[in-house]
Amino acid sequence: MKSPLRPPALAGPPGRRAGALLGAGTMLLAAGCTVANSGATAAGADTVRIVLPEEPPTLEPCDASLTATGRVTRSNITEPLTERVPATGELAPKLATAWDRRDATTWRFTLRDGVEFHDGTPFTAEAAAFSIDRTVNSGIDCNVAGYVFGDSEISATAVDGTTLDVTTAEPDPILPLRLSFVEIVPTHTDTSGKVREPVGTGPYRIDTWNQGINLRLDRFDDYWGEQPAYAAALYSWRAEGSIRAAMVTSGEADVAVGLAPADGAGEHAVEFPNNETSYLRMDAAKPPLDDIRVRQAINYAIDREGLVASVFAGLGEPAGQIVPDGVTGYNPDIAAWPHDMDRARELIDEARADGVPVDTTITLIGRNGIYPKAAETLEVVQNALLDAGLRVEIRMLDVNAWMEYLLRPFPADTGPTLLQAQHGNQAGDAAFSLGQIYGSEGAQSSWGTPELDRLIQEAELSSDAERQAAFAEALAHQDREVVRDAVLAHMTGIISLSPHVAYEPDSATNDEMHLAAMRPAG
Repeated sequence: MKSPLRPPALAGPPGRRAGALLGAGTMLLAAGCTVANSGATAAGADTVRIVLPEEPPTLEPCDASLTATGRVTRSNITEPLTERVPATGELAPKLATAWDRRDATTWRFTLRDGVEFHDGTPFTAEAAAFSIDRTVNSGIDCNVAGYVFGDSEISATAVDGTTLDVTTAEPDPILPLRLSFVEIVPTHTDTSGKVREPVGTGPYRIDTWNQGINLRLDRFDDYWGEQPAYAAALYSWRAEGSIRAAMVTSGEADVAVGLAPADGAGEHAVEFPNNETSYLRMDAAKPPLDDIRVRQAINYAIDREGLVASVFAGLGEPAGQIVPDGVTGYNPDIAAWPHDMDRARELIDEARADGVPVDTTITLIGRNGIYPKAAETLEVVQNALLDAGLRVEIRMLDVNAWMEYLLRPFPADTGPTLLQAQHGNQAGDAAFSLGQIYGSEGAQSSWGTPELDRLIQEAELSSDAERQAAFAEALAHQDREVVRDAVLAHMTGIISLSPHVAYEPDSATNDEMHLAAMRPAG
């Protein structure tokens, strides 16, 4: 089924508008619906109003690799030393103006002078070193630490006010890219726990956070760079995509995020490649998922072509690996698993005959709002796995409860699980995917194999063409010999955009939505 939103929108600000869509949102508008507590009355013409699928669980900068946090925080409230340009994949200066490799394990960064944090504290090399150490070496379980650095040993030293040396235990050819995920905070930031409302150097600072209702950011008048167009940003959140779309259609919001074609964004819909890959993580440490035949059967049972065509309305591509084309390490020889229900049943029967407890109930743990039609996706998967001969139940969770299953330490005594997840590849290198998801000690992994660990480690130490080949081989080994997950699709995103706002989404938009890239249209 072809997407009703084709062709993709990326040509010319504010992005090519999609064709008309009729759906729930349009019906809500026709009924004159308004959304309570949308915050619309608190915003003026100089405020851009954004409605999200969920409230950020935290604005802690060292958790900015989480989508719900990063799209509000990154390069809005806080900033990193470097920043990857989505269109080119190149690394651009941010709070660092230059960097070079001094030896195999040491990088030197020249920092921007004359920058202040929101509280007037000067940005220095000492603050940069503190932020790296707090993110990587503190005991506050930063998501960025596991997502970006794994078990790497890193130390940062201020050489002088604007010069920073960062040293790693092992050679790290992509360290400047990794540091694009470390948001810089002043040295007085708490190191014993996470902060709810951080102080940064970004073009906006936190004004008010009315928990459960909205979050307002105000423009930081002493920002070191170009002043953004809007004086303020007002975030609100609604779980239902049709409601979010209707808020833009009715003029109650300017930007709505995370929409499906059926949400009724109509002429306001803008489609973009969002670099996200949806997948189901298998807890392969527990029976019956500890048997590779069961894991293979799950992959054979899922009809990815049908899932993308029907549930995702054609917005996406069936996938067989966790990284998409364009990411270092992508293996073009890995195809999506074919849909073969007969083979799935055979594998389950073989496992049962060998005493594998295939009748054990497997819990499909989903997350509300992780992507459009998340619950419907799990219903399709559940039906397929039941048809293959497995017992499966669905449990949908909100983001905070779901996070307990995403990251170590995992809840005890949960039985075998398949976790609904989505991985962003905006960093452009498989190093940010394989170790944490497939490594034996990965932050999002409960199981791995020594051979896959070895392949991942070798790839992480490689450069250039060798790096590409090494990660591609690790992904192929995972697909052939390990089968730790059921990758579903490389996703395509939709936002709804008011005609009064100019904004062009890019492949990083789902993870970081820069307010400075928005301006009044016309």
